[in-house]
Amino acid sequence: MPITPDAPLDAALVLADGTIFQGHGLGRRGDVVGEIVFNTAMTGYQEILSDPSYAGQLITFTFPHIGNVGANDEDIEAGTCHARGLVLRAPITDPANYRASDHLDRWLEGQGLIGIAGIDTRRLTRHLREHGAQTAALGYHPNGDLDLARLKTMIDAWPGLVGMDLASDVSCRQRYTFDETIWQYPGGYGRRQQTDRHVVAIDYGIKRNILRSLASLGTKLTILPASASADDVLALDPDGIFLSNGPGDPAATGRFAVPQIQKLLQSGKPIFGICLGHQMLALALGATTEKMKFGHHGANHPVKDLETGKVEITSQNHGFAVRGDSLPDNVEVTHVSLFDGSLEGLAVRDRPVFSVQYHPEAAPGPEDSAYLFDRFIQLIERQ
Repeated sequence: MPITPDAPLDAALVLADGTIFQGHGLGRRGDVVGEIVFNTAMTGYQEILSDPSYAGQLITFTFPHIGNVGANDEDIEAGTCHARGLVLRAPITDPANYRASDHLDRWLEGQGLIGIAGIDTRRLTRHLREHGAQTAALGYHPNGDLDLARLKTMIDAWPGLVGMDLASDVSCRQRYTFDETIWQYPGGYGRRQQTDRHVVAIDYGIKRNILRSLASLGTKLTILPASASADDVLALDPDGIFLSNGPGDPAATGRFAVPQIQKLLQSGKPIFGICLGHQMLALALGATTEKMKFGHHGANHPVKDLETGKVEITSQNHGFAVRGDSLPDNVEVTHVSLFDGSLEGLAVRDRPVFSVQYHPEAAPGPEDSAYLFDRFIQLIERQ
């Protein structure tokens, strides 16, 4: 049920450094542990919570009023939510949108997500910005069973995201095809028209709107699990290969994925990578990755295209990054963050291969970077 102003403090967020926030619980009852991060997006909370790239993480929303759009079955990016919980400033707003089919609190409970509201998210965000993302535990017990010592024990037992392969957990289990196109008012989602262009996407935690963006350009799509081999991909004779976004440490997932990507690079086929796919492509090319202090999570990140000088406002969600100084000579930096100068895009000089760290599918977020899907299609058509 929606939280009233006089509701009891029946939930707590405990950080690994001992910081404690108490507030009002929402969603599912119980305890959960994960890495706490902050997201600065002003819209798209359903897309954010259902993004597989948030597996293993608790999300602090810096925008204070969450819930006014309600919940629906269209604004989700995966079959189930992969975020572990959420942190809000104000109680969930009642829905006030014609597309709402449910209250966000009921939707969270149905998705098995634990949340807390009524805490100072500005203070929490400043704390994470200064001290870095860290392990945290969240408990919601309206029956009075809230136990801070138990939450601290959960924190001590959780290994953290470094060295953790989560792509295997969120990936599809078998091959499938996809033909849904992007949402358009008033009809909603459409269906791709027949085409001879074929792209195989490797699912490390792929978002539906990435697939919709490709399908909207008239592309036949076949999606394979993260465990797919290069032979599995090439047996389908694709015109292009897509390496998807996903959660966890790229070096950990790369232990099995990078050797396969290296074989795909030898095929000469066009390759486009996003987020985790970008990071593992860089690893396959000989670069290295590193854990960021607090990562990039939001829909307002400025990125500069070094070729054109254009600045794009981008949607991002990642806690690891490619080290720009580790790229081999045949790979060039194409995009950089104007927040911290970190590497945001790369291209291989002698092959039709490129990737970006951010999310050009914009779910949620601006559509400044949608041209990257067109760039991928143009590479395919030149072959």
